[in-house]
Amino acid sequence: MTAVVVVDGVGRRWAIVRAGLVDRLLVRWRTPALDAQLAAGRPAEDERRRAVRASALVDPATRGALAGYWQEILARAARPPRPSDARVPLVRSRVLAADAEIRRLIAALRATAPVPARGVAIASRLLSDGTGPLYNPKSALDLRLAVRSAIRHLDPTAGVLAS
Repeated sequence: MTAVVVVDGVGRRWAIVRAGLVDRLLVRWRTPALDAQLAAGRPAEDERRRAVRASALVDPATRGALAGYWQEILARAARPPRPSDARVPLVRSRVLAADAEIRRLIAALRATAPVPARGVAIASRLLSDGTGPLYNPKSALDLRLAVRSAIRHLDPTAGVLAS
């Protein structure tokens, strides 16, 4: 069981709680919504299940897996399209244009230092959002800017990245 720190109710008292089976199941079921909240900057500590999800996101194993998925996105974009790629089409031109930023994101996800959950949530959402700039050519979201946002929230000391 994972211990997480959460804010307890109106009294704003800090409490350490253990995430039980129900918490973990509900977090798994609500992952997209919880990631959206964390990516938008909602504090993990304000809600128990958001705190459980944040704890999972910042775990080095989770971050390593996300880095691996991003690495695969780069590899898919760089090679000629395969018939199997049609199942999950990729906007290759956007990925190739954001190559440098994606590589910085991969490095930030693999860093050994602790990172804020917000940046990991942004990186996760970009991978899982079928309507987003990775998969939808009509998405108005700029992939390079979105990846830069994830990097900035993973490492606030990174500052503004050069174009």
